[in-house]
Amino acid sequence: MRTKFFRLSFVLIFVHLFSFGQSEDMARIDGARYIPLYGRDSTVVEVKDFDLDKYPVTNEQYMDFVRKFPEWQKSKAKKIFADGMYLRSWKDDFELNDDAKLNSPVTYVSWFAAKAYCDCMGKRLPTMDEWEYAAMSDETSKDARIKKSYNEKILSWYEAPRSNENQIGQNPKNYWGVSDLHGLVWEWTSDFNSVMLSGESRKDQDGDNNLFCGSASVGATDLMNYAAFMRYAFRGSIKANYAIKNLGFRCAKDIETP
Repeated sequence: MRTKFFRLSFVLIFVHLFSFGQSEDMARIDGARYIPLYGRDSTVVEVKDFDLDKYPVTNEQYMDFVRKFPEWQKSKAKKIFADGMYLRSWKDDFELNDDAKLNSPVTYVSWFAAKAYCDCMGKRLPTMDEWEYAAMSDETSKDARIKKSYNEKILSWYEAPRSNENQIGQNPKNYWGVSDLHGLVWEWTSDFNSVMLSGESRKDQDGDNNLFCGSASVGATDLMNYAAFMRYAFRGSIKANYAIKNLGFRCAKDIETP
């Protein structure tokens, strides 16, 4: 009897250790080396295994957060950390506007606010390379960027109005089991403006001068490059205290080894 007890205990401990650090609302992303931007002009980067929220943070989740951390309530957040647009879709500290939904992604949140939320959850914002890596898959492929249909779908979303008002989970989950990386809102990353601070991804040939001019768009080899131009242009145009209508976030987490 004692032997059976110890065997059962060992199995339970093993299962606990194996699953430690990954919650049900997160997906495991197997890392790899990949090219995050302009095909042959970009630098290969390595992404390690990490966990990523399956969905963007919602209004309801963020409301729970500001109840516990009142310094991030709409009426109390310092302007140095969140500009005057902060939580504009909320009537007050704990009530949404009439056209907002609890299960829609929270928007009008600054980078500082998003980082604070993830920190308080024992998580962090994903890096830009992690986000791009997870977002380059469709429902069946780890890297769908070479598919014309995949890129056309992303570009059509960029033109769609008021997508930020939709609820989470209405877009299909991708290869990793993550939803809404495209088709809902733009998302903060921990190093959102790193490309604008250096020309590293283009080998520092011309800095950022050619990233957004007409020649850059015309010279793009395919739709993948143009979609990437738009994401990097948006990230490079904002500051950490900006709160924007179609900008939300989700959290990531390092994989904890037992």
